[in-house]
Amino acid sequence: MDRRFTVMKKHNTNHVSAKKRRSLRNNAPMAEILLWTELKGKQLDGYKFRRQYSIGPYIADFYCVKAKLAIEVDGESHFMPGADIKDKRRQDYIESFGLRIVRFTNTDVYQNIDGVIQEILDILSPD
Repeated sequence: MDRRFTVMKKHNTNHVSAKKRRSLRNNAPMAEILLWTELKGKQLDGYKFRRQYSIGPYIADFYCVKAKLAIEVDGESHFMPGADIKDKRRQDYIESFGLRIVRFTNTDVYQNIDGVIQEILDILSPD
């Protein structure tokens, strides 16, 4: 069996309901929508990204199976008191499966979408 499938099956336990993920997709912040327009349809070097992807009890904004890369777009709620502790716990959990997580702020996406895309490309193709 493909090792990627085994890893995916191990951490994608669907603790988070499909209904919740659908709700997040349907009510996505503008920054996520803007980034999704750049990621969808294998536009980045043929890498396929999924939106609102369950990783255990958490939902990644975007996830690429092939690259084992989770992308998070952090809005204002991530800068509230205590949010850094929750984000760290979440990141540690996701990374415990050998996955990489990269974070951007809404401001990064709004003001420098080309730089965000370039950073993602650099991670996908480190050569």
